[in-house]
Amino acid sequence: MVPPNIPAPKTKRMRFLARVRVMPHKALLDPQGKAVQHGLGNLGLKEVQDVRVGKHITLELDAPNAEAAKATVEKACSTLLANPVMEYAEFDISPLS
Repeated sequence: MVPPNIPAPKTKRMRFLARVRVMPHKALLDPQGKAVQHGLGNLGLKEVQDVRVGKHITLELDAPNAEAAKATVEKACSTLLANPVMEYAEFDISPLS
């Protein structure tokens, strides 16, 4: 047992950068993408056949390891960053120096 006046040892934590991409499901209409595609056509870029508009989110987080960082980002995606009815999220994680 650790005496109350001695702090418990801290676990070493690492800093990670997560890059999250949230996009509308492919089966759903993307009105924002259609508006961008139409605008590009008006600019003479008629070779653009399809546009999908999504979100790019970066997160910096502290975690004891990459697996814990991945679990945190998965929870953030499923509970706040993406609406699973209309969107899907994918991400990559890398350690920060």
